Amino acid sequence: MPSSRRNFISNIAAATGAFTFLPFTNSVFAKDAEQKMQQFQSLHPDEAMSDEDLWGWVKEQYTVSPNLLNLNNGGVSPQPKVVQEAHIRFYQFSNEAPSYYMWRTLDEGREALRGKLAELAGCDADELAINRNATEGLNTVIFGLNLKAGDEVVLTKQDYPNMINAWKQREKRDGIKLVWLNLNLPEENEDVIVQQYVKAFTSRTKIVHVTHLINWTGQILPIRKIADEAHKRGIEVIGDGAHTFAHTDFKIPDLGCDYFATSLHKWLCAPFGSGLLWIKKEKIKNIWALLSNNEPDGTDIRKFESLGTRSFASEMAIGNAVDFHNVIGSKRKEERLRFLTDYWNSRVSDLPKVSFHQSKNKKSYCAISSLAIEGMKPAEVANTLHSKHRIHTVAIDWENIHCVRVTPHVYTSTKDLDRLVAAVRQMAK
Repeated sequence: MPSSRRNFISNIAAATGAFTFLPFTNSVFAKDAEQKMQQFQSLHPDEAMSDEDLWGWVKEQYTVSPNLLNLNNGGVSPQPKVVQEAHIRFYQFSNEAPSYYMWRTLDEGREALRGKLAELAGCDADELAINRNATEGLNTVIFGLNLKAGDEVVLTKQDYPNMINAWKQREKRDGIKLVWLNLNLPEENEDVIVQQYVKAFTSRTKIVHVTHLINWTGQILPIRKIADEAHKRGIEVIGDGAHTFAHTDFKIPDLGCDYFATSLHKWLCAPFGSGLLWIKKEKIKNIWALLSNNEPDGTDIRKFESLGTRSFASEMAIGNAVDFHNVIGSKRKEERLRFLTDYWNSRVSDLPKVSFHQSKNKKSYCAISSLAIEGMKPAEVANTLHSKHRIHTVAIDWENIHCVRVTPHVYTSTKDLDRLVAAVRQMAK
């Protein structure tokens, strides 16, 4: 076996720590990234968030279209070049002898990757399963819970449709009772939201399903406060973190949930179709595996990874996405994303016809923002932005929420947002 390939294989299995996947997939970029990481670390988050030279370097690491301004990163985010290159390299490597290199080499790298993700998540590696997205992780919990007819689950009409549908299926199949909240967003007072949940709790409530960040508007819910109130009453908490992991700076155990899942192809910019499931260690035995293995009611978090053949190349490239994220740093990334929201919001807030649907409390929003223009339907606003200005957003018409969602990312520049500002000002005349 050539020396380079032997080193490649051994590095996959041995990789640990905060900055390890980049060097053995792109050594040239790794050296540059380390220098940029030192520059980021030398700046306070408040300073780093507006340093356009540094963020210009970040933008250069992406291959986004120069012709279409993508402001719908909330759906799925692009990957930096180093992640794309790693994915391709792992894929080509797998194709040399698939059953050998996938199952005997890349599969061995999962434990190193699990460790890297656990470090970023602030949890024990044995509490974290690697899967394909938040929907898969949350469905694993929703359908794996031991619930019986009459047990109550509290959730909201503003939760994500895939989760709502999963709970409706359990209601139809098992006779559980769904207790619906209808949140009026934005809400500036966290306690108002908490009390709305608390008032829905009864002696029959077994589960509360909390969406950490409402994807329609960008409102961040006070999930820890809700969890604390639930636990006082013996209620378990499921956290839908599809839009917060690697977006805002937190550690999963600090949220107070019992179960949590997220998609890594959103804010971590990992390969499409990658995610993670976190379950509090002592709760793992209580959840039946959705795709069963030989011990579906066991205590090993790996029972949730019995997916059969999947893209090992995609999975391994997650490690490069974590490294790229660490170059910037979680707190600096959060501050930059909120800075971008504030940047464009402040430049159209004087327009009488423009209104916003996200909170004004800095603890309750970050990159996801939403606006409405008086006299125009959301679809009309989104279509005009696209057809006349080549700006991609998404129209939202869901329950009591009617707006256009605008979502920049770390590769979005203030100059990019000036295009959006000019377009909104023109439309709102």
